[in-house]
Amino acid sequence: MTGNAMQTIALFFLVAVAIGGIAWVFIYPSLSGERKAEKRQETVIRTGTVVRASRGAQKTRREQVEGTLKEIEKRQSKSIPLSIRIAQAGLTWSTRRFVITSALMGVTAFFVFLMIDAGLIAALGVGFGAAFGLPFWILRYLKKRRETKFLEAFPDAVDVIVRGIKAGLPLLDSMKIITTDSPDPLKSEFRSIVETQAVGIPLGDACAKLYERIPLPEANFFGIVISVQQKAGGNLSEALGNLSRVLRDRKKMKAKIQAMSMEAKASGAIIAALPVVVMVLVYLSSPDYITLLWTDPRGRMMLAASAVWMTIGVLVMRKMINFDF
Repeated sequence: MTGNAMQTIALFFLVAVAIGGIAWVFIYPSLSGERKAEKRQETVIRTGTVVRASRGAQKTRREQVEGTLKEIEKRQSKSIPLSIRIAQAGLTWSTRRFVITSALMGVTAFFVFLMIDAGLIAALGVGFGAAFGLPFWILRYLKKRRETKFLEAFPDAVDVIVRGIKAGLPLLDSMKIITTDSPDPLKSEFRSIVETQAVGIPLGDACAKLYERIPLPEANFFGIVISVQQKAGGNLSEALGNLSRVLRDRKKMKAKIQAMSMEAKASGAIIAALPVVVMVLVYLSSPDYITLLWTDPRGRMMLAASAVWMTIGVLVMRKMINFDF
């Protein structure tokens, strides 16, 4: 294989990687249904802070509960600032540090691809993806991983609070037990609740802010239960006990869905890897037969079209097996 052919193959591969990376970062969330799921979740569960003011001592319990729920429903979903997205990922970076790091990643990727003679277009594509796509993909990955760890330990934490209340401990003291015995990020989030309450913010409002740092329905359920109980009163141990059962049922349902979808995910992975595996095997057995795909202009066009269609097929299969509940 000549040097020009190797350079052509390398250039084609780098351009394909750049286009695929950009498509993965910017197009994949829309096709996979993640953005629709987030919008659906924000529509059902509004973010914000519960209004502190009480409407009057003469209100009945039913009116107080209805008033609290109406205040929660009035929360308007807004675009999440970058600083909050960084905090949701569990990072302590400032916005300026994140922007500078993203720019350095893009510039570094651009010059690295220029040094290996990948071409200006490929270098610009990779640099753009590394600066504007890769950092936000990393944020989403860290956010999901942090949320998964939180959900693993959250039902046990609610049970600890229930047992503490039944034993006669105040709610705040029961939360302090979680700040010492639970794993991160649950420990750090409840420590934030305790510290926020210590500076004078009502406990209900402090618990409602948990959803801003952990945007999960389970976290919002907890904030609603505490806010309603703080305003309307009632048996908190019973309400939290019911919440604990709901959390465990949701956890079981999620595990069941994952188990039922594993077969489809394995089938999709095999189908997606099959063309690449066949191509490698044919190249090892009969290199002259398949090298026309990257030595001939028509072969390169066919290879590029096949890569595009294969990417579309993989994204469609991913959407089909992406179950939400």
